[in-house]
Amino acid sequence: MTTIQIPGTKLASAATEFVRGQTTDLVFEHSLRVYHWGSLQGRNRDLSWDPELLYFAALFHDVGLAERHHGSGRRFEVDGAEVARDFLKDHGVPDDSVRRVWTAIALHTTPGIPEFMEPEIALLTAGVEYDVLGIGYHDISPQDRTEVVTAHPRPDFKRRILKAFTDGIAPKPDTTFGNVKADVLQHYMPGFQRGDFVETILNSQWPE
Repeated sequence: MTTIQIPGTKLASAATEFVRGQTTDLVFEHSLRVYHWGSLQGRNRDLSWDPELLYFAALFHDVGLAERHHGSGRRFEVDGAEVARDFLKDHGVPDDSVRRVWTAIALHTTPGIPEFMEPEIALLTAGVEYDVLGIGYHDISPQDRTEVVTAHPRPDFKRRILKAFTDGIAPKPDTTFGNVKADVLQHYMPGFQRGDFVETILNSQWPE
């Protein structure tokens, strides 16, 4: 794992400082682990990716859970993607690079699609799935896992990240329609009624 380092550019340092002020310790450490897991999975898959773009995507991917975005009416993934886009454009990052970061963040909870897209997009989702869901757990060696978790600990992570998800999306429950975060509110938000795709079709304004 020692060959995988956080990018040392001035922009990466500025992004780190910016996101550190936007997130909790829980989300920040999770985001750094996601970068390492995504990088390690990229190495396993023999992919070629831009480490700095993957780092930006990992850093910003859960920024949208913060309280300042609770009233946006948008999916938290889109809120995070928008914050990343504004930051990167303000720092003169090329449009195509900004697009990759935006798309990676916006799709990171939409399984089955990112894996077929550019490596930075695929690897952000791979890193998130590894840290949150344990998908591909044994693809990364115990030594590498220990090194990452020692540097970026995850005490009581399962319970705490579920609470962070709940707190971040409960104020806008309609944004969970059709995505995995509906499962979170189903478990943790009393009275939550998840949207039903079939009922939405049957009850639409179309007569038949």
